[in-house]
Amino acid sequence: MSHNPQKYGLDTLAVRAGLLRSDFQEHSEALFLTSSFVYKTAAEAARKFANEEPGYLYSRFTNPTVTMFQDRLAALEGAEACVATSTGMAAIASTVMGLLKSGDHIISSRSVFGTVVPLFDQICKKFGVETTWVSASNVDEWRNAVRPNTRLLFCETPSNPLAEICDIAALAEIARKANAVFAVDNCLLTPALQRPLELGADLVIHSATKYLDGQGRVLAGAVCGSAKLIEPIYGFVRTAGPAISPFNAWICLKGMETLRIRMEAQSASTLTLAHWLAGRAEVAAVHYAGLPLHPQHALAQRQAVAQGAVVSFEVKGGREAAWRVVDAVKMISITANLGDTKTTITHPATTTHARVSQLERDAAGISHGLLRVAVGLENIEDICQDMQRGLNGG
Repeated sequence: MSHNPQKYGLDTLAVRAGLLRSDFQEHSEALFLTSSFVYKTAAEAARKFANEEPGYLYSRFTNPTVTMFQDRLAALEGAEACVATSTGMAAIASTVMGLLKSGDHIISSRSVFGTVVPLFDQICKKFGVETTWVSASNVDEWRNAVRPNTRLLFCETPSNPLAEICDIAALAEIARKANAVFAVDNCLLTPALQRPLELGADLVIHSATKYLDGQGRVLAGAVCGSAKLIEPIYGFVRTAGPAISPFNAWICLKGMETLRIRMEAQSASTLTLAHWLAGRAEVAAVHYAGLPLHPQHALAQRQAVAQGAVVSFEVKGGREAAWRVVDAVKMISITANLGDTKTTITHPATTTHARVSQLERDAAGISHGLLRVAVGLENIEDICQDMQRGLNGG
């Protein structure tokens, strides 16, 4: 939009922010499927490659559709800038590679997406960057883990799949005192429900594959923050190449138009399912911050409008009972992805967290009786009925 995006509401930003029209004056955002761009003269090409005048060069790092996606997401998060990547993991890796150097130190909550663990513990360590793992909810552990060389605090809140809540404002203060960057994975709630930058975070990271697309169609990632912090991350993406494709950016761009509507509807259904699961004799525990019995319910309510569409629960009987629930569903999709309009179910210990050791799973609370459901847009009564089949024994 040509007007100041900050004066518009989130729903308006979701459909209008970042719009760039070509000479054809198309109403819907254009999809620019091109690898490169042409210039009228050699001098013009030289000026653009020297950054002496604006323009598009090569779709690995400049593309109008990608620009629209980045600008729209930045507007929704209240950020100065955004860089899009090929996946959510590419966004996390690009953040680390763009901001850190050998000898630096990361503090991360244990409750993060499973693949983050080998990224930090194996790949980053290979380049001389060490990680200390702490409890997501214990602020003192974060404070006590700070070293003189701490340069990044990283968390996912709510966590996947146990819905642990990080106190964003408190961790932001710890990061400021340590002169470190504080990055929050906002994948599960999105800016429709939670805006970490307003609570003091420096960066917001997304697996746009999830709710920003919202229909399980493409892979995408993004990092939002100040222009100063995004610049070196963009520099890494431009050089190393984990860039988003224009098509995937276009899918997510269009998906964001219905973001708040989807997130609020799916959150409401998830709260209903969480209450229903909590009343089942076969269920030992339900992990969802929207439940009043959740230990961090009050903090979750302060930080977010609603608590998202992911609920996990412990089935009595361990892996055998958990697998029986998964195998009995007829409608719900058995897949490890989330953020779809279709409800999904997975057994984290043998899927999303299969690559981490048993010791690490135990530390993160990933038991063999744990199941994760990502609630979609189906009728909630149908979802509960499908779940009941498994809980009844098939």
